[in-house]
Amino acid sequence: MEICYTPIGVMHCELKKPADAPRFYSISDVRGTIEIFPPYLEGLDCISEYERIVVLFHFHLSQGYTLTQKGASGRVKGVFSLCSPMRPNPIGLSILKLERVELPFLHVGAIDLLDGTPILDIKPYKPLEG
Repeated sequence: MEICYTPIGVMHCELKKPADAPRFYSISDVRGTIEIFPPYLEGLDCISEYERIVVLFHFHLSQGYTLTQKGASGRVKGVFSLCSPMRPNPIGLSILKLERVELPFLHVGAIDLLDGTPILDIKPYKPLEG
């Protein structure tokens, strides 16, 4: 079975190389914009109601993977217990701060994506209650 995705947008930010990116969105103070491509703009209706958004993206610079990798702690772990870009399916997830909407751009903060990263989907962030 083959599964294909078409990007809905692209990230624009100062992070050009993997070594430049913060390890996690939760510790990032980097800001940038997500440009949404014209066919998908209508899908942003009411997105400004949210302070944070979940962004699914393609690790476009990832080159292969191994099932065990060294984590940030230096300990070898299984890839599914890491946030590594080197995955069997190079899909990433970040929860970004939505600062403002100026179509076709979403101005976001807490970025850990690289400039040029293809955006696959955006969802509202709804934290667990209780």
